[in-house]
Amino acid sequence: MTIATRKFVLPEDWVVVVLGALIIALAVSGLVLPVPVFGWHNTADLASRVFTAANFAAIAWQLLFVTVIAATGAWLTGKALRTYIPAFIIVYVLTIIALIIAGNSQLKNLGLEAVIFSLVIGLVIGNFFTLPEWFTTALSTELFVKIGLVLLGTSVIFTDILKAGSLGLVQALVVVLSVWYFAFWLCKKLKVDDELTMMISSAVSICGVSAAIATSGAIKGDGKKLSYVISMVLITAIPMMIFMPVIAHYFHFPEEVTGAWLGGSIDTTGAVVASGTLVGETALKFSTIVKFSQNVLLGVAAFAISLYWTYTKNPAAADAANKPTLKVIWERFPKFVLGFIGASLLFSFVVSPATALQVKDSLKNLQGLWFALAFTSIGLETRFADLFTASNKKPLYAFLLAQTFNIFITLGIAFLLFNH
Repeated sequence: MTIATRKFVLPEDWVVVVLGALIIALAVSGLVLPVPVFGWHNTADLASRVFTAANFAAIAWQLLFVTVIAATGAWLTGKALRTYIPAFIIVYVLTIIALIIAGNSQLKNLGLEAVIFSLVIGLVIGNFFTLPEWFTTALSTELFVKIGLVLLGTSVIFTDILKAGSLGLVQALVVVLSVWYFAFWLCKKLKVDDELTMMISSAVSICGVSAAIATSGAIKGDGKKLSYVISMVLITAIPMMIFMPVIAHYFHFPEEVTGAWLGGSIDTTGAVVASGTLVGETALKFSTIVKFSQNVLLGVAAFAISLYWTYTKNPAAADAANKPTLKVIWERFPKFVLGFIGASLLFSFVVSPATALQVKDSLKNLQGLWFALAFTSIGLETRFADLFTASNKKPLYAFLLAQTFNIFITLGIAFLLFNH
């Protein structure tokens, strides 16, 4: 069944909202998938925890569920299921391998997230093997990313925002605005292209990987550029995670200040937790609060970026006398943002705390899985030459300079707010 023979084809932007809503509705209604175990420390642990019949059963149930969801999306967008389903299953198996690798405790301690291993596996296979056309045309990177983003909304809870504390929110707001604008200005000065500018600015200022993914979705960005930005985020997080606690200890920073500094400047949540743990319990608490405060701004940022991009990047926007109308803005506006906001409002004000707690782990697991599936797909579609080119030097310089600015401005704000 192809687009040519279908009378009804739903735009992908609406499909992700439908699929995200379907997943959430099924979970709230009682269909809570078991969460597979991927964490392990050594080979004995791997055999006793991951490679078990019960865990393989959980993985199989998950495969069945996400295959049905993905196939529904393919059908709604008019793709041929005959080739789509086999391709999806292959991507799923590769992604599970990446999740198992990422589950190693030593790699987790380095702050390396599953998406980087998904990307690497995809890159290796895509660059060293010739993939058939039926397989590459069936890859649905955008669909996977945006479903994950809709599910991400279920974790942004209004009451949790209040718990983050007023000072944490103040720091997050000041840091996000100042660092985002500086990164944006710097990228423009270095003549970095518009898509990378938006992704870098959001990744450095808000919450790293999730912000880069959300921004890419909002601007319909190039997956290859997204993978490059995420690689920079994850790689730079490692030395920051190690050396910032050392610097704080050397200069005798108060733990509250250190925690706020770590949480506000390190871009991945895992690295924030690891670095906070290296300093102490108080630092860990404050780093987590500040990082969470930044995370909850993601929805607002995605909405604002969507409006900005929709309005300014429309061809008519260059003509002052012919600015895009509200209708055009609505047509170009990424609908997954509405799904994200809807999911957040649903879990903030409608779903009971007991139900939310019951489905939390399952939805969080599915969210991470869709992101990992997306990055496996990106890797399969990307050539090494596209990642390592001379044109990527300016974005790298912009990212590193913006991150340096982030480190210093966040330290100053942390001292102003938390040095009591």
